[in-house]
Amino acid sequence: MADGEAAPCEKTEVEVGDGIAVDTAPCSDRAGEDSKRGREDDESEVNSEKRVKLSAADGESAANPPVSVGPKTFTSSVAMFDYFYKLLHTWPPKVDLNKYEHMMLLELVKKGHSEPDKKIGSGVKVFQVRFHPQYKSRCFFLVREDESADDFSFRKCVDRLIPLPENMQVQQDANRALQGRRGRGGGRGRGRGRSHGK
Repeated sequence: MADGEAAPCEKTEVEVGDGIAVDTAPCSDRAGEDSKRGREDDESEVNSEKRVKLSAADGESAANPPVSVGPKTFTSSVAMFDYFYKLLHTWPPKVDLNKYEHMMLLELVKKGHSEPDKKIGSGVKVFQVRFHPQYKSRCFFLVREDESADDFSFRKCVDRLIPLPENMQVQQDANRALQGRRGRGGGRGRGRGRSHGK
């Protein structure tokens, strides 16, 4: 062996578990392995950052305490949103909701609406799912004791109780954008009897 050369190291690895191996060789020259360990440290830092990001996304309920609406308790805004979304899209239009769902929606309006007294007015007689006359989409309507009806956004109510993720929040200009498209008819559609390019 020459003077400038380092003695070769014997590689002895012991498996610790989960596919992790530890080098136990008593070797003085580990320059090549130090860079590998540096990469492993960097990877573990990246993995821990990913875990923190995931726990922050899943930890929505940790930042926001559970909210009770009627007899149900929701731990996240997404769970609450899903409950009312399914109700809206499974209940037939212009049919009064049952007592349980009436209680749930009334509690949602009382706790989550920005102006519950104004919205409820003289009292709510029934809740219904109807198609909104302007936007042509399903919407919850409340029919007051005096037979007047008014719509409300369950999404806004949920967002006021437990903030929704950004991608699920109401976009302020969405309604204005939809209004501008009505009545133009500029789409080509399928047409009648046209042969396309023949």
